[in-house]
Amino acid sequence: MTNDAMDDPVDPPAAAASEAAAGAGGRSGPRAGAFLGVPIEVTISVGKARPLVSELVELRRDSVLTLDSSIDDPVELYIGDRLIARGELQELGDDSGRLGVRLTEVADFSNEL
Repeated sequence: MTNDAMDDPVDPPAAAASEAAAGAGGRSGPRAGAFLGVPIEVTISVGKARPLVSELVELRRDSVLTLDSSIDDPVELYIGDRLIARGELQELGDDSGRLGVRLTEVADFSNEL
């Protein structure tokens, strides 16, 4: 998938976070800082499936829907429909069975606004 925001990734990801902390469009002050505590939902896309409608209506508990990707393929991170980063899935080492994403590319938003 191509996306202009991903054509020039920033490395390391902390650079994007520090720019965001400075405020939108380089603005700073109490108004810009007020948004830093607002939670944002990030969606991780691991793949897509294209089943037939007849296959969908047959889905039951324990059915498996095959994706177009493998476990080692990169995943994409979105806020809304905006691609913001790519990364690799990793199991957290805390015996919780949870997954995390190690970022490999982060979009450069420094030229926006």
